[in-house]
Amino acid sequence: MERNYRKLWWQHCLAIICFSVVPLLFVNISLYVLFDRIYTDTVTETLRSSAENRRDAIDLFFSERIAQLFTVANTNTFKDLTDENYLNRVFDIMHAKSTSYMDIGIIDNEGRHLSYVGPYYDLLKQVNYKNEPWFNAVKANGIYISDIFMGYRKVPHFIIAVMVREKSTSWILRVTINLKNIDDIVHKAWIGTLSDAYIVNGKNILQTRPRFGGDFLEPAGGPDFSSTVATKISRLAYKGSEAFYAAIPVANTKWVLVIKENPDEILSPLQKGKYWMAFLSLLGLTIIATGAALFTNTLINRIEETDRENAANSDMLLQANKMIALSKMAAGIAHEVNNPLASISEKAGWMKDLLAEEDIAASPNFAEFSESIDKIEYHVDRARKIVHNLLGFARRMEPAKEKININNLLDETTGLLENEARYVNILIKKQYAENVPVITSDLSQIQQVVLNLLNNAIDAIGSDGTITVGSRYLEDTDQVELWVADTGKGIPEAEQSKIFEPFFTTKAVGKGTGLGLSISYSIIEKLGGKMRVQSKVGEGTMFTILLPKN
Repeated sequence: MERNYRKLWWQHCLAIICFSVVPLLFVNISLYVLFDRIYTDTVTETLRSSAENRRDAIDLFFSERIAQLFTVANTNTFKDLTDENYLNRVFDIMHAKSTSYMDIGIIDNEGRHLSYVGPYYDLLKQVNYKNEPWFNAVKANGIYISDIFMGYRKVPHFIIAVMVREKSTSWILRVTINLKNIDDIVHKAWIGTLSDAYIVNGKNILQTRPRFGGDFLEPAGGPDFSSTVATKISRLAYKGSEAFYAAIPVANTKWVLVIKENPDEILSPLQKGKYWMAFLSLLGLTIIATGAALFTNTLINRIEETDRENAANSDMLLQANKMIALSKMAAGIAHEVNNPLASISEKAGWMKDLLAEEDIAASPNFAEFSESIDKIEYHVDRARKIVHNLLGFARRMEPAKEKININNLLDETTGLLENEARYVNILIKKQYAENVPVITSDLSQIQQVVLNLLNNAIDAIGSDGTITVGSRYLEDTDQVELWVADTGKGIPEAEQSKIFEPFFTTKAVGKGTGLGLSISYSIIEKLGGKMRVQSKVGEGTMFTILLPKN
């Protein structure tokens, strides 16, 4: 059964690619997923750390301001601080150490503004705060940090107020904080060019100015984190835009610090890694596919070559088995036929003697009798030759072992037929290699084969042609190759597989017995060699013989 080499090529090539690519993709995807998780965790932790650092900075800012207010309250008397000249000196000292304060005021337990230092003196000096939410909050808690509000001054601001108790009197020290200080602290959380950070209050109203859109006291332009009570890191899509968010509450306030990071920016190394992994996977796939194709080509070519060799060996083995079977049969036939032939020959001779002794010459049938007896003797002689060839074919003689110079053997053998070839205008060419070594084999049997091939070549050409006899040494197999090629009519391809079979001949009826090539084939096989034929109709035939060196 002939193989489908193209189908086999695809099956083998795809098998190599699949078994190579599947693990490659599995490893690459696994590594990417692992790298994605590790990198995302790292980004998340970095964002958490950034949020906590900014929150701590804000907490520290407020703690320092509150501590400073308590220091002022505890190192100065209520009477001194209600003196606006004295309060102004204190504020100058505070303002010299920090630019965080916009103004300062002392408010009594009834909400009256007892003293004030700042840019809104005329507006705020006479204000009573007892109905303001912050006033009640500071009285209840002792410390109060407000949301940003407009208040009486009609500009965004926020305050820090502390409740002070001095003997039987309680009063409030209140300062207004410069919004820029809080903005500066929050803006330091801007890591990348697309990152943002802002503070919202419990109603999701902006307490600082964001980097991209929005202003003080406007609703935040992002997800609502106003109810966040603990650090929260999330990746959310808002209005079709995805981002990383970190939300963390600010101590002593109802504020929540929100940091926003663009995924394309902070995950750009991961994205680059993804592209590199895709490129390397594609490169690996290309290398694997190319290697698989090249390896499969080599393998399929080797399989084809092996199949051809196996087919040739199978044909030769089949031919050798045929020869063995036919040789046994030929031996039996030859022995069985020899006896009748001897009897017929004897009787034909006796009849011929009778014709010579009797007075039959005058018979009108004498010539016919004589001709018939001659034909009997002719065909008996022809039959004897066939039987002789059959016995030679069947005979299993051990080959003689002697040193043979192949070029000399070819010269001697062609010399036997040169005159016959020249008579019919056939030129014998010789192509001997000089490096052909001496071999050990049976000279007479090889000469018999070459002589038979030369005779066949002359018969195939008829007249006006060329016979080429050549030799060469095959170093890779340590064999000697010799050949006989003719420019005769050639052998049809359908008949080439039969020419070594006994009694098969391409010659005209009565011109050949069909045993010459089969005997030659058997001789070469016994000598450990091989015999092959190449022929093309109209161009000629070449018989090649391979013989072992020893």
